[in-house]
Amino acid sequence: MKYITAIVAVFSLLFSAMAQAALLNIKPESVEAEAWSILDTQTGQVIAEHNSHVQRAPASLTKMMVAYVALKEIQAGKLSKSEILTATPIVQTVMWDESQMYLKAGEQISVDQLLAGLIVMSANDAAVTLAEKISGGIPQFVERMNKEAKALGMHNTHFQNPAGITMPEHYSTSADLALLGQALVKEVPDYLYYSKQQSFSYNQRFHRATNRLLYVDPTVDGLKTGFTKAAGYNLAATANRPTGSTDAPNRRLVVVVLGTKSATKRAEVAHKLMNLAYTYTRNEVALKDKQLLAELPVVQSTLKMFKVETKQPELMTTSLADQSYAIDLNDFDQNTQRITLNIGNGVMQTIEPLNETQTRLNVEVKEKSLTAPLAQVMQLATVNIYQNNHLIRSIDIEDKVEIEESSAFTRFIHWITSLFGLFADSTPEVKIYPIQH
Repeated sequence: MKYITAIVAVFSLLFSAMAQAALLNIKPESVEAEAWSILDTQTGQVIAEHNSHVQRAPASLTKMMVAYVALKEIQAGKLSKSEILTATPIVQTVMWDESQMYLKAGEQISVDQLLAGLIVMSANDAAVTLAEKISGGIPQFVERMNKEAKALGMHNTHFQNPAGITMPEHYSTSADLALLGQALVKEVPDYLYYSKQQSFSYNQRFHRATNRLLYVDPTVDGLKTGFTKAAGYNLAATANRPTGSTDAPNRRLVVVVLGTKSATKRAEVAHKLMNLAYTYTRNEVALKDKQLLAELPVVQSTLKMFKVETKQPELMTTSLADQSYAIDLNDFDQNTQRITLNIGNGVMQTIEPLNETQTRLNVEVKEKSLTAPLAQVMQLATVNIYQNNHLIRSIDIEDKVEIEESSAFTRFIHWITSLFGLFADSTPEVKIYPIQH
């Protein structure tokens, strides 16, 4: 089974590489972590990664999924932050050496306190209490966790417990955990209310948040730390920073580092990767709102052409680094936020971000024509975005197509003309509109 899993991981990695080019070419040996990923949450583009599909013990990063499920339950009205729960004997399953709030069976506690305990304290008794409340039992909740992971596209993840305890079939990857981080900030942003707290107290027990980036960078507001002997020191971090652009005034990145050697090192590596990505990539408008991409011929309808256009603006993440050489993370200066190279004789050269990016967009229509009647959601086109002739993002254009069929008489006339080849030159063809940048 492990050999099959390894083969699947390799093919997944190869497919990912073919599907989307890395925006930053970072030397893996210069990053002191076993696996890592940098993800732009607004475009969904992977900026850079290494061993990102290799399955590893996630440790307490598991609790991000517990919080995701709990906050979705709150959004659905099935749970309330103010709801008071009574701790059950399930809390006695938490061992003395595990992170916990030291809940006792019969003790009353609010869902709000449990969420803070889960995210800030990394409390295992908070995890099992929420799990039991939501699903009625731990096995049922773990099933829910795996269902949510599958829905998010976390294909190399499998959970066996809600706390993150090391078990043979409890694993995830930096790529999957970055997807989970993206889901937290986009779907249940209340998570950040808890993950940005620098401390939390419960029953006279004070706990200082272990995400050290919270104390050194005001733009960082999450996500979760984790540690076990099997996992090493893990960190999922996110920051939200102003861009100075009116099109996208703020930009949020998620960085996941797995298997670092210490709590200090995980913070240092994650922060460097994050700052490097903010400096040497940017978001640009790829598609405007209501931008006309193509027109498709319509058959058996009075409507002759159906307009394929965007339903919302779309951004693209582009590289501002020279891709001809690999970046050594040790050359990135945290003070100047620039790559600084020693070019010999004691001369240091600062590498500035590029001002212009070479991008082109190609519209690929999925249908040559539409035949009425139609009333369904259809994928009509894909916009492929290239930078320096490398594919960096694909955007699927979907629309609810509602086209009424023409009258029987009109269809008859159309049949007669087509039968005799009349007006052949008047048959419209697909029109694709170029996208200028």
